[in-house]
Amino acid sequence: MNSHTLKDSYLTDTDINAQPRWLFWLVLGLLGLLFAPTAGWLWERWTMSVWQNGHGVLVAGLVFYLVWVELQKLKSLPVSSNPWGFAVLIPALLMHMLDTGVHSQLLAGLALFAALPGLSLLFLGTARTKAILFPLCTLLLTLPIPLVFTESIHMALRLIATKSVAFLLDVLGVPAFSSGTIIEVEGGTLMVADACSGFATLYAAVTIAILTAYFCQSVPRRIILLLIAAPLAIVVNIGRVLLLTLMVNWFGIDVLATAAHETSGLLTFVIALPIIFYIGQDPVVKKPVAETHK
Repeated sequence: MNSHTLKDSYLTDTDINAQPRWLFWLVLGLLGLLFAPTAGWLWERWTMSVWQNGHGVLVAGLVFYLVWVELQKLKSLPVSSNPWGFAVLIPALLMHMLDTGVHSQLLAGLALFAALPGLSLLFLGTARTKAILFPLCTLLLTLPIPLVFTESIHMALRLIATKSVAFLLDVLGVPAFSSGTIIEVEGGTLMVADACSGFATLYAAVTIAILTAYFCQSVPRRIILLLIAAPLAIVVNIGRVLLLTLMVNWFGIDVLATAAHETSGLLTFVIALPIIFYIGQDPVVKKPVAETHK
């Protein structure tokens, strides 16, 4: 075997059926145990509050479904393994090891998602990994972003919401005064806090739009999806803050202590995400009806 052939052998897949399969499952099980605490931490952050990374569960479920769909399309391919998976998996494990010292958990989460393409290469081969690589990469957008990196975005969104609601209240003829992120109406004074900035909806909308655009066959629809996601999330959140402000004006400040506050947050997802999914649907091409001749 010459050097060129030897090099090519490391770049191509090998038949996994020729290897002891129990060894692969053993490695997979050990890695599952290693990353189990990280997966538990991610689940806790995703389900902590609708205001913080509430889209994580939805995106993870959607990615799981899309990966399953893509793998079903390639069922006819032989099961294979590419040793280049170690080149991805080993750095991910080193990253996880580093996090055991700094205890950030975020680094461990990054390591978990970085390890998935490596595991895919090792257990599924190159062709299948190429098909599911993008959905796997979008899992990175479910990681909690430290507030230090988003503080300025939160403030900008809060100011946009406050000024927009103050303008709309004036249009509706509702007496109101606004200063910074404070809105005063007859029923009480509201502060548009970080939880009401709409960042969670924005993060979710952009993530879903990116994932939907990738699988959309229509280029114009892809462009529309990517352009409309952020403005849509901002507009929907402005509507939410306006609704809450009107409720405070009508029923008093205590209405914010009811389920209406959190329910309105869920509504931002219920409104924004279906619109994104709808835009991302490929148009149905109607087949011409054959004319019948009498």
